[in-house]
Amino acid sequence: MPINVIRNVAFVGQSGVGKTTLIERLLFTAQSTTHLGSVKSGDTITDFDPQSIQYQHSIEATPVNLAWQNRRMNIIDTPGLPELVGRCLSVYPAVETTALVLDANTPISQLSDRLFAYACEQSKCQMIIINKIDLNPEKIAELIALVTEHFGNACLPINLPSPDGISVADCYFEPAYDEVSAIDTVTDAHERLVDQVIELDEDLMALYLEQGSALTPKQLHTPFEEALRTGHIVPICFVSAETGAGIELLLRTLAEIMPRPDEGNPPHLEQQGNIVRIDCDQMDHAVAHVFKVSVDPYLGKLAYIRVFQGEINTGAQLFVGNSNKPIKVGHLYQLQGKKRMEISQARAGDFCVLAKVDDLAFDVVLHDSHDEDGVVMKDLDFPAPMYSLAVSPVKRGDEQKLSEVLGKIAAEDPTLRVEHRVRTNETVLSGQGEFHLKIALEKMASVYKLEVSTAQPSIEYFETITQPAEGHYRHKKQSGGAGQFGEVQLRVRPLERGMGFSFVNKVVGGAIPTALIPAVEKGVRQALSEGAISGNPIRDIEVTVYDGKYHSVDSKEIAFVIAGKKAFLNAVRDASPIVLEPIVELNLTVPVSAVGDVTGDLAANRGLILDTRAGDNQLTQIMAKIPQNELEDYAQKLRAMTGGEGSFTLNMSHFEAAPPIIQTEVCNTANNH
Repeated sequence: MPINVIRNVAFVGQSGVGKTTLIERLLFTAQSTTHLGSVKSGDTITDFDPQSIQYQHSIEATPVNLAWQNRRMNIIDTPGLPELVGRCLSVYPAVETTALVLDANTPISQLSDRLFAYACEQSKCQMIIINKIDLNPEKIAELIALVTEHFGNACLPINLPSPDGISVADCYFEPAYDEVSAIDTVTDAHERLVDQVIELDEDLMALYLEQGSALTPKQLHTPFEEALRTGHIVPICFVSAETGAGIELLLRTLAEIMPRPDEGNPPHLEQQGNIVRIDCDQMDHAVAHVFKVSVDPYLGKLAYIRVFQGEINTGAQLFVGNSNKPIKVGHLYQLQGKKRMEISQARAGDFCVLAKVDDLAFDVVLHDSHDEDGVVMKDLDFPAPMYSLAVSPVKRGDEQKLSEVLGKIAAEDPTLRVEHRVRTNETVLSGQGEFHLKIALEKMASVYKLEVSTAQPSIEYFETITQPAEGHYRHKKQSGGAGQFGEVQLRVRPLERGMGFSFVNKVVGGAIPTALIPAVEKGVRQALSEGAISGNPIRDIEVTVYDGKYHSVDSKEIAFVIAGKKAFLNAVRDASPIVLEPIVELNLTVPVSAVGDVTGDLAANRGLILDTRAGDNQLTQIMAKIPQNELEDYAQKLRAMTGGEGSFTLNMSHFEAAPPIIQTEVCNTANNH
């Protein structure tokens, strides 16, 4: 496929704006399908997987293709649920253009702001598609004002809806100057477009002023592409996926205006920190990137690939990242929903799918020459996890399988995290929210046949002391043969928070032989890890051994391990021990309208507000500190308070004394076990 006929576009936007229905209509209009499916019926081409059908929301990012005006358009349908934003962001490197889909009946959300900003960060050309113009067309003018407020003055209509939302008037290719619009005149819209474009081309501006008549789309093409690359223009298209209004104009805009692979901004590839320039016309060296992985029941592991340079042929050998061992390209496919077509070659600019190669993972770069060793895609800025569950296999003996399956699930989704917490011996799966983890666990059951039980992860408490104390213990054991004898006297004192543990030997006169002091420390450290009152490790304490006794025959290492441990525990119990709870730093982004509810909730749950800062687009940042055990199910609570618009990150701050009720609860839980 020649590179000049390819267009790569990701349709992004919040849930409910009709991305899937719009893509279905585009495929139907371009005669890529003879059946116009619907989300409600569960028969659209992009939402073919069982979970998308069940929940009537796009769960996966799904590429499809169509032909229009001798152009090939690769379009990716992406999830719009906030918890699945990582699956949307991960496809940005694969396209030159992102199309933000909005509709007048759904307020512009924080997610839409975020998707637009992310496209700017990734240097993507952008367009905005306003869908559902047939519903409440009187609201369109208000939406355009909000688009300008949120995304800037570069957003300009390239066509205009009629007052009743039944049709759309062209303002660019063949301007329909006589058409009546709901929000502007075609003449004014056309002039604003042309003025915006020629600002970047002085020669064309001079010609425009000299010519005294409209410039043709052919004359405007080169500066229009430059305006797209620099974010100087973001064209707005109006459509109704339901009625088909504006669909052909949208297809024409995608075909004639949005950039070819060699016209868009280059991908953010780096090699040892240096920018790597891609040459789409270079056929000697293949360079490609895996933007998605998934598991197909019949084909096994699938790697979705964007080819940036050269070509990939069946039978060819490719290196994965820095690996010196090449993989062989077996079967190459192009997928159209659940349908697959085997191909022999994929060239620069196009998508393909490589099957049954376990070495391929999300975000790896493929190449066929060692000249490209070390080439990576610049790190993508995925959101931090906001919700966690401890998972364990229902069936005994499936522990290894759990580890393997979690690794595969996390490899498919860049916003899932898996960690094993040694202290609590828990495997913890973290993601963007309850629904995010729910669909991951469902896939573990349906695809990998692994049932798991879940629980809230344990909170890692510590113990410490609040005053100095002394401890003494004599260990004496006689059972017919050689006995055991060891006596230890020690002091404990509290250290500043975060200082950890200090062991001091002040034994003089050989009361305890130097060779046996390490045994005393070993016993103390055993007690440190086991705790004295709640079963949690003890920290921020200094232990000083200052006296003891030993027996020349019966004093062995084990005796002083036991004596050291018991003396230490006796001292700790006399030193007013307490439980320390973890305090986390919470950084929230919430709508201005929700600030009162969010800060009030934090204060009611022992949170301390550190700062609030006004952000862009009616958002506020809130910085706070709060005990970790007050954050159970906080992701759901925040979404309820903010209408799904809130997000947060958290980092460990410090430990401080838990209030008496928490102390009692933690100690009782330990004693009951």
